[in-house]
Amino acid sequence: MPSSKTRQLALCATILALGIGAPDLSRAGSDTAKRTERTAFTAGEIATARPAALKGAIRIAGDDGQAFQALIDGASAAADPWLVLSGGGENGAFAAGLLSGWSASGRRPAFGVITGVSTGALIAPFAFIGAAGDAALREAYTTVSAADVFEFGGSAEALTDTWPLKRRIEKAVTPRLLKAIAAEHAKGRRLLVATTELDTERPVLWDMGAIATIGDDKALNLFRSIVLASSAVPGVFPPVSIDSTTVDGKTNQGKTIQEMHVDGGTTAPFFLAPKPALIAAQTGAGGVRIPARTVYLVVNNKLAPYFQMATHTTLSVLGRAMSSAIKAQTRDALALADAFARRESIDLKVAEIDDRFTDTSPAPFDQRYMKALFAHAEKLGQEGTAFGGQEALAEGSSNLPTGSLGALHPKAPQPATPRLDASRPDASQALATR
Repeated sequence: MPSSKTRQLALCATILALGIGAPDLSRAGSDTAKRTERTAFTAGEIATARPAALKGAIRIAGDDGQAFQALIDGASAAADPWLVLSGGGENGAFAAGLLSGWSASGRRPAFGVITGVSTGALIAPFAFIGAAGDAALREAYTTVSAADVFEFGGSAEALTDTWPLKRRIEKAVTPRLLKAIAAEHAKGRRLLVATTELDTERPVLWDMGAIATIGDDKALNLFRSIVLASSAVPGVFPPVSIDSTTVDGKTNQGKTIQEMHVDGGTTAPFFLAPKPALIAAQTGAGGVRIPARTVYLVVNNKLAPYFQMATHTTLSVLGRAMSSAIKAQTRDALALADAFARRESIDLKVAEIDDRFTDTSPAPFDQRYMKALFAHAEKLGQEGTAFGGQEALAEGSSNLPTGSLGALHPKAPQPATPRLDASRPDASQALATR
C-alpha cells in the first residue's frame, strides 16, 4: 500500500493534470468556515438572482450569445486586439513570462478585451493594467510554493482548502488595482472572467471592469471571490459561495441564496465567445460578431501527448486520464475557435508550450521549473516568436497521427499595428500596496 506521502504526491500530480496549483504539505488549519446547508431554490429563482447588494449589469450567462453580443457592442475598444488566457495551473508562468517579454519588446498591444479562465483569471486583471502588472505576475509565478496555494485537510466539499491562495488574492487584489481597472473599463475596454455555476451547470461570464467601477468593499470582495472561484477545480478545491438575491416578479421581493461557483475550465478551457454561438457560426445560423480583427490566444499547457508510465494507483490513473481529457478538450476548443476565426476573417494567433521548452516539473509548483518556463516565454515575447497563426495550427494538426495539434513552431508574427500599451499613471500605482 502506498504511503501517505506517496498518495499526497500522487494527488499533487492529479491536481496539476487538472490545470491548477499544488497543495501545502506543511501547514494545518483553516480560517474559512464551511457551510454545508443551503437555502433551497428553483431553476427559475436562480435565473433571476443577482449578487447581493450590487446593482447594475455585472455578469451574463457564458453560453448566451445575445447577451454576449450586447456586452461586446457596448465596449468601444472591442475592435482592438483581444487577449484570451487559458487555464493551466503552474504553467500560467508561460503567459506571465510572455506578457513581460512582450512589454519589453515595445510591441505589446493595448488589448480591447481580455478574458481569463482558471490560472488565466488570476493573470487577467494584471494583464489588463498593462506593463504595470508585469512585476506582480513575475512574483506570482516565480516565487510561490505549494504552501502558497492550498493545504490538505479539506471538508465534505473538497480534498483541500484554498485559504493560502485566498490570502494571496486578498493581498494582490487591492482597492488601487480595482481603481486602475475601472479607469481602463471607462475607456471602453473589457475584462472578462469565466466561472461555472454548479447548480445550473452553466458558465458565468463576469464583467470585472463593471465590478471594479462600483468600487466599494462589497465589489472588492466579489472581485476576489470570482478570481478564486475561477480556479476552484471541483472536488479538489472547494467551491466558492456567492450570496445572491432572487427577484419575484409578482411581489418584487426575493430571498438570499448561495450560488456555488467553480473553475471556469469546467465548461471551457478558455473563453473566446459562447460555445453555442461559435458552433452556430459554422453553419451560418447566426452566432456572434467580434469586431476585433486579431485575437491572441495563450494556451498555458502542452497540447501534444507525452509518454509517462502510469502506476497501478487510483490517483495515477486519474491524473493521466484527466490530463488526456483536458488536452483533448483544449484541442477541440482550439479547432472550434479556429473555424470561427476563419469564417469571421479574424487573425487568430495561438501560443502554447511547445517542444521548444523541454523542461519537466519534478514536483508540483517547482520553482526551478516555473522560473525556467517564465524565462523561456519572456524570451519568446521579446523576440516576437511566441505566436503561430492559422497556418501553424493546420500544420501542427496534420503532423500528428493522434489528432493532437502537436508542437507548433510558429513563425514570427508581423509587427503589431494597433495602438501600443502606453504607460498609464493611474495603472502604475495599482500594485503600490502589495
